[in-house]
Amino acid sequence: MDVYLVGGAVRDELLGIGPGERDRVVVGSSAEALLKLGYRQVGRDFPVFLHPDTHEEYALARTERKVAPGHTGFSVVASPEVTLEQDLGRRDLTINAMAKDSDGRIIDPWGGRKDLADRRLRHVSEAFREDPLRVLRTARFAARFHELGFTVAAETLEIMTEIVAADELEALPPERVWQETHKALATSRPEVFFEVLRECGALARVFPEIDNLYGVPQPERWHPEIDSGVHTMMALGLSASLSDAGDVRFAVLTHDLGKATTPKWMLPGHRGHGERSVGLIRDLAARLRVPRGYQELAELVARHHGLVHRASELRPRTIVELLTKADAFRRPERFEKFLLACEADARGRAGLQERPYPQADLLRRALGAAREVNADSLRTDGLDGAELGEAIRIRRIDAVRAALRKEADRTPTP
Repeated sequence: MDVYLVGGAVRDELLGIGPGERDRVVVGSSAEALLKLGYRQVGRDFPVFLHPDTHEEYALARTERKVAPGHTGFSVVASPEVTLEQDLGRRDLTINAMAKDSDGRIIDPWGGRKDLADRRLRHVSEAFREDPLRVLRTARFAARFHELGFTVAAETLEIMTEIVAADELEALPPERVWQETHKALATSRPEVFFEVLRECGALARVFPEIDNLYGVPQPERWHPEIDSGVHTMMALGLSASLSDAGDVRFAVLTHDLGKATTPKWMLPGHRGHGERSVGLIRDLAARLRVPRGYQELAELVARHHGLVHRASELRPRTIVELLTKADAFRRPERFEKFLLACEADARGRAGLQERPYPQADLLRRALGAAREVNADSLRTDGLDGAELGEAIRIRRIDAVRAALRKEADRTPTP
């Protein structure tokens, strides 16, 4: 049998990107032969095996035939007669359809190296249209490689548009949609994923709550970019520079969903959009089976980001209420993520990307002061239950007031 390094490992090596997963394809062998050599089969639907020593993945060369709608409607044939070129021909993009043999020679039957040089994401063949998941995968690769100059080829974008128009995306399992979205959120330019989906019409099918934001105006005084969809993408892009955490980026993506449901008579204002956003986040999270932690942070940001933006105007009592509602005393790490998401929202606006966000530091100082309140000393005074809780609250308010006054005294007057 012949073994080849394939797919992303070859692509990334040619791009000079550090090693990731190293997938291999086996040509001229069978499942029985690999099992006799000690390989362990892990793919129920596809012939994938783990090497007995390295535990790396080895897949038998295979071909696929579309037999039903959707992402899984394929009949798979894996046999010693399947050639390497046939196996590579079933892949999505040319840059993922290259192989490398044991002598280091690159096998490139579909022009992947030229597309790498041209920074182009192009489909391998007409078989691309048979798997609707490839619409999301292509958008994800566009986000991942955007900073290297990659764009989606016009002919590939046209096929993606046709897949969407044929209602193929509706057959995708929610788990796979979220899996691709989660990976896209981890890229250096997550907003590109959603922009490409919008360009081919897929955003309205997969994320209608986000697509509905486009064309919804906001007050120019606060949002020079005006369009709610444009702001969301700007904020998401900025969040990637503030945090690698996927839940932070998801919270930024969804923080303004309620603006799409603002009554027309209220526009361009959006009073109450935070609570409306919470309901839409819950619907989206249930539909795509978003992790609970992601949903909780997103709801927190949606509900309270406006208050955080006005932190310098808040009374100590209101600040302590905010800290309590955000569960900042028990979960300070999540509160820090909450502040980063709010900062991304505030700075993700036309011409305001570089402005400081002192509100976050103010609330960090307030939390630090409030956490210094010692509940044990109050218990020694005989307080318990509701009385103890009220005493702690009052002490925290006093501590925040003192900390903010001290900071104000230290700040020179212009």
